[in-house]
Amino acid sequence: MNFVPMINNQNVTIHVKGAVALAAVLALLAGCGRKHETADLKSAPILPVIPVRVIKAESKKLAAREEVVGTVRAKLRATLEAKLSGRIQQMPVRLGQTVKAGQLIASLDAAEIKARLEHAQAGLQQAEREWNRAKALFDQQAATRSEYDAANSRYLLAKAASAEASAMLGYVEIHAPFDSVVTRKWVDVGDLASPGKALVELEDPAALQLEADIPEAIASRVLLDAKLGILVEGITNGLTGTVSEIAPTVDTTSRTSRVKLDLPNASPVRSGQFARLVVPVGESDSIRVPTSAVLQRGQLEIAFTVTNQIAQLHLLKTGRREGNEIEILSGLDAGDSVVVEGAAQLVDNQPVSFQ
Repeated sequence: MNFVPMINNQNVTIHVKGAVALAAVLALLAGCGRKHETADLKSAPILPVIPVRVIKAESKKLAAREEVVGTVRAKLRATLEAKLSGRIQQMPVRLGQTVKAGQLIASLDAAEIKARLEHAQAGLQQAEREWNRAKALFDQQAATRSEYDAANSRYLLAKAASAEASAMLGYVEIHAPFDSVVTRKWVDVGDLASPGKALVELEDPAALQLEADIPEAIASRVLLDAKLGILVEGITNGLTGTVSEIAPTVDTTSRTSRVKLDLPNASPVRSGQFARLVVPVGESDSIRVPTSAVLQRGQLEIAFTVTNQIAQLHLLKTGRREGNEIEILSGLDAGDSVVVEGAAQLVDNQPVSFQ
């Protein structure tokens, strides 16, 4: 017996309708995608052409150097102390005051010293009278040699005691030893002065020098009378100092040698200021570009190069500045066409023209 398969017309109709609907949805989605892509292309901004000036980044010889921390100090400075004990009676100077050589800095209560001087002078007068009388008798052979020698000794001792008391009275007043400025002041009127106790500190601001401790590895590169660069925060124009002193020994703890450099007159620095001594240690090759090529964007440093008249942004790591040039440690290669004028108006992939 032959079996003839039965076909359900209703099911066939449903399957055909479903396929047609699926094709319509796919076509709609494809059409929407093409319209969106076209809209994006039409809405993309067209960057204007910016005129710029470029130069080639160059690799140049640069002196390698080490920076050593130092301190600016006055060449001539002194800490004044009293040579005897006493209450401070006068102190006519204030912190920061300019004083002349010989000017009074402080004076002590001298009542005790004056009394001692008067006692010594009275003893000297008495000893002198006795010596004159003994001498006259000795000349007349009315006194023995021993009596004359005893009177002479008493006279010499009284004379020395008077001189000592007079010298001590001179220590009552403390005077400035040179033209200077009062930089520190430890005591004031009414305080007790004593030997070994500092009263004031004076410095001559006209002559300054830099003191630095040079590591022994590079100490041999610092020579007497050599001129070395000095960097001070806030001073754009670097200073130059002349090596005036070099310690002949190395400190066993820090492995450094003390070096002193004289600073030029009227230097815009002050005693006690922090500075860095620049010690040349050789030469190295480095890429350098004008400072105008480097832009600051927040915490980043950037520059633009030009390839086929399209600007390309580069993140940089910079080094030292020398005059109007800056060292590029990374981000650029020698021979790159770097934008030096008009860079501030550029963005990445912007078309440019050359001035």
